[in-house]
Formats: sequence, C-alpha cells, structure tokens
Amino acid sequence: MSEPVATSDDHELAVTLAREAGEMLVELRAKGFSKRVSPWALQDHADLAAHRFIIDRLHEERPDDAVVSEEGRDDRSRLGFDRVWIVDPLDGSNSYSSRGADDWAVHVALAVEGRPDCGAVSMPSVGDLASTADPAVVPDSDRERPLIVVSRQTLQWHGRVIAEALDAEVYGFGSAGAKAMAVIRGQADAYFTSGGLYEWDSCAPVAAALAAGLHASRLDGTPCDYNNKNLFAPGLLICRKGLAEPILSLVE
Repeated sequence: MSEPVATSDDHELAVTLAREAGEMLVELRAKGFSKRVSPWALQDHADLAAHRFIIDRLHEERPDDAVVSEEGRDDRSRLGFDRVWIVDPLDGSNSYSSRGADDWAVHVALAVEGRPDCGAVSMPSVGDLASTADPAVVPDSDRERPLIVVSRQTLQWHGRVIAEALDAEVYGFGSAGAKAMAVIRGQADAYFTSGGLYEWDSCAPVAAALAAGLHASRLDGTPCDYNNKNLFAPGLLICRKGLAEPILSLVE
C-alpha cells in the first residue's frame, strides 16, 4: 500500500486560504487603524476572524481531515488522523497591530503522517507568498558574511555565539513566518531559533522551505515532524544547506 501524500489540490487550497485570509486581515487592519482600535483589541479580533475563516473553509473543503489552529481548542482525536491541517491564522500579532510593521504572516499547512508535505506562508502587507504549490527558487548570495535572522530572545545568547563563531551578521526581528520568508527569498542565509515554538509556528514555513531546496530541522539535526501529542516543539533551523552543519555543531 502506498503512503498517503498531499495532492495538487491540497497545495492549491493552502495557497488560496493563506492568501484570502491575508487579504481579509489587511482590510481589518486598515479599519482598526482608522477607528483607533486598541492594539490588543485589534489583535484579538483579527486572530479570531482569520481562524474562523480558515477553519470553516477547511471543514467545508476537507471534512475528513483533522485541523489544529493556534486559536482553536486542541482536540486530541487528531492523533488518529493521517492528514492534519496545521494553521496559524495570524503569525506576529504584535507586528500586525503596529503601524508600519509588515513582518506578520498567515500559515496554512498540511501534515501527512507527520510530514510537512504541504504549506503556504502569506505576508499580506508586502504582497508576498511562498508555498509548496509553486516552490521558490532561492537566489544565490553574494554576501561576504552570512546573514542570520533570529528571534529577539535567541539574539541574547545563541545568536551571539553563532555570530562570533561564523563571522556572521545576526539580526533579530518579527514573526517566524517573516524570518523563514527572508531565507526563502534570499534576503537572509539562515533562520535560527532556540526559543519556544509551537507546531503552527513552523509547519507551513518548513514545508515551503523544504520545497525550495533549503535545509530545515530541529536543533539536533532531526527532521521536523508534526501532529505530535505535545504541540510545543522548540528549536528550529532553516538555512542554505551549506550552513546547516556549521550552525548545528554550535548548539548541540
């Protein structure tokens, strides 16, 4: 018997949902700013609206699949499913509610038997989207020193160690999706975090990065797997393949 795989329709569905949810979030953001809604109220409203939009569509389009969303209740029955959609309706909510910030994203992914087979990451503020439906071609880099993007927490410790050991530039900013997109688009050479992540933070970015031919793994070098009993999955590296071994050797 052949193993389950994502279909071309799954890849296109992930793109459609990430794009349409992103468009809705852009409209909600503009209305919130115009009405001077508080950042916290804007975040909460947008998170829930995007969650409902994506979940309702997935229940309609894929009624036989399980779904996990950051904004939803974790139904452990998902553990009995081979196909599980993993969604972050609004990755980077603090950036979303900050005027002028564009480093927020929408993640829609499908894990098949734990593999991140299908995913789309949309950055609506800049009109960008990366996905497994149309894998990115990562441009070559002419940087003399590798540029590594990290979370602000990672910057405080591991980021400095890596910068010194690899003579790299290390920059801390924004959401997981935005940092992964920076590597996929060739604006950075690696995204590294030793901090806390949940499966919805990384599943779509990892799927899009792997489809683009990049390295993606946990910090012990093992592949990223999904739909685990515990959805907390700290530590992630997405990078050009030549940087994987040097970076991982520093954090073992």
